[in-house]
Amino acid sequence: MAEKACKKMSLLKLAEERALMKKKLDEQKQKQQLDSVPYLPKDCVSNILIRLPIESLQRSRFVCKPWYGIIKSPTFIRDNLHRAEKVMIFLAPVKTLIRRRYDHLEFVENPNTFSVESKVFELKSVHMLLQPVIESPFKYVTKYMVFEDGKIAIRDYNATCLGKIRASCDGLIVVDNKLEKGELVIMNPVTREVNLLPLGTIYPPHDESFGLVRCGSGGYKLVHLFRDEFHYIGCEVLDIGEKSWRVIDGPSFGLVKWFGYYPVFAIGALHWVPEVDHSEYIVTMTIDDEKFHKIMLPKASRFNDRIMEAYECLCFVTHEDINEISIWVLGSVSDTWTKKYTIAIGCIRDLVPLYFSRFKWEIYFMDKDGSVFGFDFEDEHMKKFTTMKGCFMLPGAEYMVHVNSLVSWQIKENDHE
Repeated sequence: MAEKACKKMSLLKLAEERALMKKKLDEQKQKQQLDSVPYLPKDCVSNILIRLPIESLQRSRFVCKPWYGIIKSPTFIRDNLHRAEKVMIFLAPVKTLIRRRYDHLEFVENPNTFSVESKVFELKSVHMLLQPVIESPFKYVTKYMVFEDGKIAIRDYNATCLGKIRASCDGLIVVDNKLEKGELVIMNPVTREVNLLPLGTIYPPHDESFGLVRCGSGGYKLVHLFRDEFHYIGCEVLDIGEKSWRVIDGPSFGLVKWFGYYPVFAIGALHWVPEVDHSEYIVTMTIDDEKFHKIMLPKASRFNDRIMEAYECLCFVTHEDINEISIWVLGSVSDTWTKKYTIAIGCIRDLVPLYFSRFKWEIYFMDKDGSVFGFDFEDEHMKKFTTMKGCFMLPGAEYMVHVNSLVSWQIKENDHE
């Protein structure tokens, strides 16, 4: 009996030893397999990540610390910006609820929605004092529109705000802070980075215009053009990150009846069309010296004409007649306009230019019924984009050229990694 028990114990011990040996062999084999995976240099990983869409990049930051460091680096952010295609950003009205909670008011948002006003409360470290509660005030959800493969895609940042978008540059936008008169907020709707801007000169909204621009150093300036109490045009400039605005001389070449559409940033300057219809010149402010200039247009601008940035130049897209649109180009503030292209196909009188693609030889137009068209300069073909009826022309919506990026106003091009 004792002999059988001893033999049984020996067999059990042998089985345990074999199981342990097998486990060690498996671990060794697994380690060899891991060691055989080639090492990917940081530049190679960065080259792969830079090709991901902006939504995937946001998620990829949290895969591991090395990836987070790559994606947050100034070099990666700059390279990503240079790859970003233009989109049309706009605000769509939504209904939300403000409820009374203890001693303050609270915005009720959908899950995963980012509220600019909630962030403002956080930045100020104060609660909104009790006021008469508006049960269903209108807020706006920030969306953007992409033109690709002959279709229009509308996408959502899941970010809400009460005020309108005032300016856009490199993926940054400036928005009204409706919680305090005259105050502005700068934000990146992709990264959801938000900061308050100091109060400037307060004038009625219909008598002012804002332009956000990138400086040579990589920092950003906000230019505020406004009509003063004597009906002359004044100007102030804010270097983003500074605590106060600087007053500068406005344009000295006469009264401006109206500021027209959003200013255009191109060839190192901001440009305004002073009147919507029949303007013979544009108002230009060079960014480096903050001086104003009058630049004559090659022909008077009409209601459906636009100035636009395209391929590092300033373009004037004008309707010559019912069937012809001309594109004039200005390479620098000191140059003269050159007629570069003529689009002559069918009845195109009511087409309003939207923007030029950054990476394709295409220009996009909107018709009066909200239809979108794209003209390919290589094929000389005008195509209509497919979309749901009425999805582009939202009542009261204003559309602005924008890019989706990871840019921060706190990071300059000369910052070290």
